[in-house]
Amino acid sequence: MTLYTSTVRTPTPKSRLWAKIGASTLYAIGLPIVLLLIWGIWATISPAKFFPAPQTIFRAFVDTWFGPSFVDDVLPSVARLAVAIVIAVVFGIVAGTLIGLTRWLRELLEPLLEFFRAVPPPVLIPVFVAILGVTDSMQIIVIAFGAIWPVLLNTIDGVRATDSVMTETARSYSLTRSQRLFNLVLPAASPRIMAGIRQTLSVALIMMVISELFYSSSGLGYQIKFFQQNYLIAQMWSGILLLGLIGVLLAVIFGFAERRVLRWYHGIKEVERA
Repeated sequence: MTLYTSTVRTPTPKSRLWAKIGASTLYAIGLPIVLLLIWGIWATISPAKFFPAPQTIFRAFVDTWFGPSFVDDVLPSVARLAVAIVIAVVFGIVAGTLIGLTRWLRELLEPLLEFFRAVPPPVLIPVFVAILGVTDSMQIIVIAFGAIWPVLLNTIDGVRATDSVMTETARSYSLTRSQRLFNLVLPAASPRIMAGIRQTLSVALIMMVISELFYSSSGLGYQIKFFQQNYLIAQMWSGILLLGLIGVLLAVIFGFAERRVLRWYHGIKEVERA
């Protein structure tokens, strides 16, 4: 009598990782591919002047941005955006931590912060132009000023929301101010800080385009306006596509940094869900 035994192969951690990556990639590109197919079919059946087919936009994208425009327009815009984001994030976290920890300073500045938060940042662009002129520094300051508020206000709220029991425990163990700041306050506030940085990235991209639409002779915003005014519709859409790709790249970089910074936070959430 022969016994047949079958072994069930359990997936290895590496195979599970690749399966997860494949599923995430499919979810990420599935809907855009479907929308592009629908757009292409619709443009073929009913062509419209202001909505060219995806292949037309792709050809315009290659012809427009793979050349001198990449150096003259794309790189300066991305450089100004990166510098402004760094300024907004660093100053927002430092100032937000100081305001959140100091009660009298928070009460003193709260009306002023609420006022400037309510003022739309694009409205202040003429003021910055009158003071600084049309320069790269002006555009960087405009982007940073508009993008700083999410990370600044989220940092203040996160620092204020630090658990009082943990704070008193840290004091009872005679931890220094710097130890409490870097080992308790900032880690506890980091989820809200990262949420503010996520909003800052999108606001900074918007402010970059607005600052280049009216007060610049180069950059992505300027080129998109130039294409629109000269009825270069495919090129205009290619600029919009490039802005979307820059936004996706920022989101990917931020997602990687967030997973590293908030590894402990996501671990706690997974344990709670389990």
